[in-house]
Order: sequence, then structure tokens, then C-alpha cells
Amino acid sequence: QVELAEAGGGSVQYGGSLTLSCAASGRISSIDCMAWFRKSLGKDREAVAAADPWSSYYAEPVRGRFFVSFDRDTGSSTLQLNGLKPDDTAMYFCAARGRYCYPEDYDNSAKYDDWGPGTQVAVSA
Repeated sequence: QVELAEAGGGSVQYGGSLTLSCAASGRISSIDCMAWFRKSLGKDREAVAAADPWSSYYAEPVRGRFFVSFDRDTGSSTLQLNGLKPDDTAMYFCAARGRYCYPEDYDNSAKYDDWGPGTQVAVSA
């Protein structure tokens, strides 16, 4: 069993930055991939980024602005959000699974075993 907890959300202005963190507890040795998803009003949940010890993947809307890391030893992940836009406003969730990240399914929420409760990010124009 793995429990996840996000931190670092908040309110920023257009162009600002935030750093989100996700800390795992429990069987952290079972985690091989950690990902970030987001859900905004009126939209479906969407993948943002994912990382394992060797690779990282990004959704097109955030590529070049967001950066993800995964520390397998501590079972933690960081998502650096730069150049924030109002469209980035959402609840951000971290997720973990006991299988490496792959380009063909890192963005499939059904492939993740554990989820955090989320942290809110609000970007004003």
C-alpha cells in the first residue's frame, strides 16, 4: 500500500512559477513511475508529466515549461511549473505505479495504482 500527498499549490500571476511536490509513504520501494495529472472545471482529467529513474514524459501543452523529477530512493516527485498561464489552473494530482513509465501509456490514468488528494493551482491573467 502506498499513500501519496501533494504540496506546493497556490495562486500566481501569469508567467509565474510554482513547485509542486509529492511524497509517498508506505511501500515506496514498489514505485517505479510517478506521474502528474490535472483536472480543471469543465475538462476531463489530463496527464501532465511522468518520470521514472531513466525517462520523463510531458504532455504537449506543458512541454518546455514544466519539469518533472522522480527520486526512487525517497519515493518523491517534484513538478516545476514555469511560465504559468490561466489555462494551467487546475487541481494537480500525483499518481504512482509499480511499473516503469512508457510513452504509450504514461498518460493513461487507469494504469496508475495510487493517487494523492491533489493540490490546487490558480493562475490569474
